[in-house]
Amino acid sequence: MSAEKDRISSLIKASAKNLGFDACGIAMAGPLLKESHIFRKWLKDGNHAGMSYMSRNVDKRLNPVLLNEWACSVIIVLYNYYPTDSTLSEAQHKISKYAYGKDYHEIIKKKLRGLVDVIEDEIGEVMARVFVDSAPVLEKAWAVKCGLGWSGKNSCLINKEMGSFFFIGTIITNLELTYDKEELGEYCGSCTRCIDACPNGAIISPGIIDSRKCISYLTIEHKGDLPEGYQDKLNDWIFGCDICQDVCPWNRVSTPHTEPAFNPLPQLSRMSKPDWEELDEKTFNELFEGTAVERTGYAGVKRNIEQGIKNKE
Repeated sequence: MSAEKDRISSLIKASAKNLGFDACGIAMAGPLLKESHIFRKWLKDGNHAGMSYMSRNVDKRLNPVLLNEWACSVIIVLYNYYPTDSTLSEAQHKISKYAYGKDYHEIIKKKLRGLVDVIEDEIGEVMARVFVDSAPVLEKAWAVKCGLGWSGKNSCLINKEMGSFFFIGTIITNLELTYDKEELGEYCGSCTRCIDACPNGAIISPGIIDSRKCISYLTIEHKGDLPEGYQDKLNDWIFGCDICQDVCPWNRVSTPHTEPAFNPLPQLSRMSKPDWEELDEKTFNELFEGTAVERTGYAGVKRNIEQGIKNKE
């Protein structure tokens, strides 16, 4: 039985590589005991800001067996999105690197479903669900359980070979597999570059983010007018923010992705400062249809651009 578990687990990891994933790990499904206290306190302190969905299904978020009673294993994959050219994150109006191209959710979900197909071709039908930021699953915590990295002081998952510019995909399955050792080390050491670099002080302690101060939250999740005191705190970002990752020494190992769908449209790369400031809804739809930016909508992006203009006046 152990030999069969090893064989299927090795097949899963090799197939993940063949599908383009950069890393794959496997953990036993069960309650996240250590993470439970941290996450519940984070919610209690209001650090989730307006993301009310984070406070729903908390027990399920902390235990995939409550989400799927048949769950035995959690398979985690990493998919690199570091761009060849970071111009859009260095421009007058900045966009986070993960949002340059097409929305990653469906791209990665399709590959995850392909991985399930490989498993079923080998051993027959299995019970499995795939997730990419689409259910109450603590992906980063499970990636640590799978030995794929550690939670950095900026709260991002950091991998020694890749840095932190990658997406996380999850498969929860009823298969009993061979499990990887949890990443028990924490390799940030005495470094506080991410904490020091955050212009709004959103990293209130190592690994803990106050979303109310976070540029990514303010530019993407926050609806309506920006909160009092934060109208001039976007630092020219109009969607997301990469500051805490850009300064991380571990991202010196980052290499460009090989996913064509993650490349920006040529016309997006050519946007000038006046083009951004004169952005209309038609152009917005042409530039961002099918991208992560589309989720924030024209009104949100226009608000962020206009706020940046006001701050320069």
